[in-house]
Amino acid sequence: MQLETYPDREMLMLGLANVLAGQLADFLRRDGQATLAVPGGTTPGPVFDTLSGVDIDWANVAVLPTDERWVPETSDRSNTRLVRERLVRGRAAQARLIPLYAPAETPEEMLPALEDGIRPHLPISVLLLGMGTDMHVASLFPGADRLDEALAANAPLLLPMRAEAAGEPRVTLTAPVLKGAFNIHLLITGSEKREALERAQSLTPQEAPVRAVLDAATVHWAE
Repeated sequence: MQLETYPDREMLMLGLANVLAGQLADFLRRDGQATLAVPGGTTPGPVFDTLSGVDIDWANVAVLPTDERWVPETSDRSNTRLVRERLVRGRAAQARLIPLYAPAETPEEMLPALEDGIRPHLPISVLLLGMGTDMHVASLFPGADRLDEALAANAPLLLPMRAEAAGEPRVTLTAPVLKGAFNIHLLITGSEKREALERAQSLTPQEAPVRAVLDAATVHWAE
């Protein structure tokens, strides 16, 4: 794990956006395409705002949520909605947004179709994750019903996930997909999450799912 600390949150968001843009540009120059996977939640919003204005070849970038609540994009709890409103706009409006939700009663019904949609865009070029104070990443929650399956080396690309802390049923990229990213970044702010990160280093991935990616991650933190 590499830890980058910033003097304040504004510098963190700007600095991180610059790092992500540079890595995406490198992939675009070399491969002609890139995949950016990003979390929902409000914390990365300022990163998205800056990134959306960066002048790179967005038409050849696939943007993928790391997880999604099983709600339509019209819901204010939709990660896809947040990513579209904050990131896939401005210059980045040309990017291709790959959904992790499709209209159905349960996620299980749509998993094969959703996996078919993301498979051509893997492995992830640049991965941005957030972390909860419970040390979850994406929708890999401690105590979730299918956490062990999602952490397994032979896990499928996607799994439905239900947990008390999750609210709605969710769909999440599994640990092998997250760990398979070429560049892994973890964004956290505040002392509570910094303390949680330090605790996680001595726990198992079952206890602290962030451990599944931590060894290969660059952590970006500001108070």
